[in-house]
Amino acid sequence: MAKKSADATPRMNKKIYEAELKRLQADLVTMQEWVRESGARIVVIFEGRDAAGKGSAIKRVTQYLNPRIARVVALPVPTERERGQWYFQRYIKNLPTSGEIVLMDRSWYNRAGVEKVMGYCTPDEYRRFLHQAPLFERMLVEDGILLVKYWFSVSDTEQEARFRSRQEDPMRRWKLSETDVLSITKWVDYSKAKDEMFVHTDIAEAPWWVVESEDKRAARLNMISHLLSVVPYEDMEPPVVHIPHRPPGSDYERPPRELNRPVPDHAARLEDQAGTKKKGKTGKG
Repeated sequence: MAKKSADATPRMNKKIYEAELKRLQADLVTMQEWVRESGARIVVIFEGRDAAGKGSAIKRVTQYLNPRIARVVALPVPTERERGQWYFQRYIKNLPTSGEIVLMDRSWYNRAGVEKVMGYCTPDEYRRFLHQAPLFERMLVEDGILLVKYWFSVSDTEQEARFRSRQEDPMRRWKLSETDVLSITKWVDYSKAKDEMFVHTDIAEAPWWVVESEDKRAARLNMISHLLSVVPYEDMEPPVVHIPHRPPGSDYERPPRELNRPVPDHAARLEDQAGTKKKGKTGKG
């Protein structure tokens, strides 16, 4: 695993972070119950620099939530058919229905960022997007969707450090792409694109909220705390589920274990190698 360098960005105290994260996640579960009961529709957009911490923030938001209520949308490169559609069309079908939360790991703002900088769209398509995005978002809000937009901000030096950390870590190397690396050489271009995007799309109905993410722990807490503050949820007790008593034994007779095909006991091998012993097994069916 990659190690943090001695001059890595300082992070907030881990114990304080973990305690507050758990408290906020409990509040997210409460919010989720309100969304389900009230039929609210929430869209949370996560945008920002590559390696700014968007993905890890989304993971902490959804960690204890019901995936049937809170789902993550991370669309791949558009297909040929989608390229022939109205730009917003493929995003519309991923919007929430009543009682749903949608977290977008990047969104329609791809056009104002990577597509603009990398030349993946024409100047006319880009200008049309800047004109239509505020209109599109106002329609969503007018229809009752709560739209929250976050921009995760990170410095050039911290971004490069995170890229190099990913490169050295076999568990996270998949996160690093050629397009990501190019963002180092096109830092100013991305900055200009972001500034222009904010000018056109930072609207009163759906403003941009900036999350400073040099310290990922602090960024996650700040973002989740803010999200909870802008959702008008109420503390609603979930329905009580009564667990029945187990009925008395019946005439069912379990087939012999020898007829099963168990997976190899990898855990036992590890314990044997470590010189420990298992404390016993339960009779699971």
